[in-house]
Amino acid sequence: MMKNYGIPVASEGWPFIIPLAMVTALLFALGWKNAGIVLLALTVFVLFFFRDPERAVPGGEGIVVSPADGRVIVIKDIYEPDYLKQDVKQVSIFLSVFNVHVNRAPIGGAIEVVKYNPGKFHVASVDKASLMNEQTAMVIVKGKTRVLVKQIAGLIARRIVCYAKPGDAVTAGERYGLIRFGSRVDLFLPKDAELKVKPGDRVRGARDVIAVLR
Repeated sequence: MMKNYGIPVASEGWPFIIPLAMVTALLFALGWKNAGIVLLALTVFVLFFFRDPERAVPGGEGIVVSPADGRVIVIKDIYEPDYLKQDVKQVSIFLSVFNVHVNRAPIGGAIEVVKYNPGKFHVASVDKASLMNEQTAMVIVKGKTRVLVKQIAGLIARRIVCYAKPGDAVTAGERYGLIRFGSRVDLFLPKDAELKVKPGDRVRGARDVIAVLR
């Protein structure tokens, strides 16, 4: 699982942040103020992008928490043919470059499947991104309930990080990966799940309730 050491920045961001900060300091030391200001702004943005705040996870039987920060763009009933092979409710969340990009487990349980699928890089907010874009799918099992969550790359995002492995146990709201620079997360729930969100709602990972499982 993804580690957090009490610092509100994802560890995956440091390989970007540290070199940028060093170059920024060097530019100012050399007296190249304008270039230094540009690099400083970029360093601050990257630091902001990789922020990883602590979140209070709501308790309760059957609670499904949001796997990501962002805006709900799709809610629909579909048949999921690849992993769950049943009628489900799909909830899709779009993450802009300004959202926290650390992903959280929507429910607690055992990881049954983790599968990476290469693909294209369409704009993450369009429907075809769910089927055609590069993505990593993860199935979590709790009792007789199986929930599918997909990390989907977008037009700018070119790197999906998933630390979960089949056989791992996760708790609801636990960090398991991230997507770099704008993306989408699709959540597939049992058809009888009671949804607590609607299209257009803004949600925060681990903190906000997406649905309650019956």
